Amino acid sequence: MTQIAIHLVVGDPDQAASWYAEAFGARETSRLTLPGGRTLTVELLLGDTVLAVAGEMPERGMRTPAALGGTPAALHVEVSDVDAASARAVRAGATVFEPVHDAFWGDRTGQFLDPFGHRWALDQHVRDVSQEEIAEQAAELFGGSATA
Repeated sequence: MTQIAIHLVVGDPDQAASWYAEAFGARETSRLTLPGGRTLTVELLLGDTVLAVAGEMPERGMRTPAALGGTPAALHVEVSDVDAASARAVRAGATVFEPVHDAFWGDRTGQFLDPFGHRWALDQHVRDVSQEEIAEQAAELFGGSATA
């Protein structure tokens, strides 16, 4: 396991596991099925990161982004070709949240919502940018003064 593992709550863990395999190339490593056949959790490997998907259980505080009115977080995945990876996710059913573009911090990046309501950012490093330039660009874009 990497330093941090991701555990996402989804409506249907079987469907989510298939989607993450199709969209990201994630590989299933284990599955926990309850008596009666209901899947509790599917564990996947996305690169070197563990990604577990589990079904919603409101009575245990496990709720999907839709049940919570959206998600405040974005999961970032570094890829070698952000345009191709983003197109693959959209073909698999993702909804564009932020189109792919060249960002001021030196990455080509774009964001989408997966079919389960989780927000993902795909990033491809394209150029090195100094902290000073990043601070200046952020101040220009978001207002305020630059502080690196």
